Amino acid sequence: MAVVVVTGASRGVGAETAVALGARGHDVVVNYREKERRAEKVCALVREAGGRAITVGADVTAPDGPPRLLDAAATAFGPVDAVILNASGGLELGADGDYAMRLNRDAQVAAARAAAQRLRPGGRIVFVTSHQAHFSETRPVPAGYEPIAASKLAGERALRALASELDLDLRVVSGDMIEGTIIVRLLERRDPAAVEERRSHGPLPTVTEFAAAIAGAVEAEEFESHTTYVGGQDYLG
Repeated sequence: MAVVVVTGASRGVGAETAVALGARGHDVVVNYREKERRAEKVCALVREAGGRAITVGADVTAPDGPPRLLDAAATAFGPVDAVILNASGGLELGADGDYAMRLNRDAQVAAARAAAQRLRPGGRIVFVTSHQAHFSETRPVPAGYEPIAASKLAGERALRALASELDLDLRVVSGDMIEGTIIVRLLERRDPAAVEERRSHGPLPTVTEFAAAIAGAVEAEEFESHTTYVGGQDYLG
């Protein structure tokens, strides 16, 4: 049993990951920024699945957000074993031009630094990304997704550098477009051809499949190159 913090866990992949962790018997900290009632519902599902859970409201882009989140987790459950960096964004209406980089790079690094000071020995960080970001320098990026792709790739690289500097156990989980997520629904409006192109290679991974891989990264002892890929076999060929 591990104590696991999941950022951006009030909906979508983060929420499904929290429930998957609960089904594995872990203690889960469901982080949210604004949607407390939705986060509480996720906690109820985690408990139904077999785990313990609490909600912690914290904006990971705020300077005090990551430390407050991790301190609350330790107060509730004891030393933290893993932090899943799932929170991401950049296509929100009204977001300023720097928001994607602040969230997908800067906030991830701040959270990892805060975690490095608080993780139990042997603990790890799991960074959640997409193939469309991870492979963005060599593969076409869907129209409108460019800010997320650039900032998430920058975040991944910054985290890898930080992990080397601080000797952190960093695992990366990258997924193809995930069926049913908000991002895919937005891309279907902005660049439907890009979504259809991904579907032409086979069914897109589901949220449940992606969440299972992320939860598995918490427990896996060894990863080839510490990166797990979900879907999109044509990217890997």
